[in-house]
Amino acid sequence: MDKSQFEELRSGVQEIIDFIAAKDNKSANNKLLEISEKLDDFLDHTDEDEDLIEISKYQVLINQLFQKINPEGEGE
Repeated sequence: MDKSQFEELRSGVQEIIDFIAAKDNKSANNKLLEISEKLDDFLDHTDEDEDLIEISKYQVLINQLFQKINPEGEGE
C-alpha cells in the first residue's frame, strides 16, 4: 500500500471523530461504514506484514469508534 491510502484512512478516521464531537452520530456511522469497507478492501489486497499491522491498528480504532457511536443498551 502506498502512503496516500493510509493518509486517506487517517483523514477518514479524523472525520469520524469530528462527527462524534459534533454529536452527529448518523454522519459518523456513515463515514465509519465507508472507512470499514476501505479497510476490508485494503486487507484483501495486501500481503505485506507492515501494511497488515497498520491495517489492524485502524481496525481496532474503528471498532472503538463504533462502540462510542453505538453504545450497547442505549435506550433500554
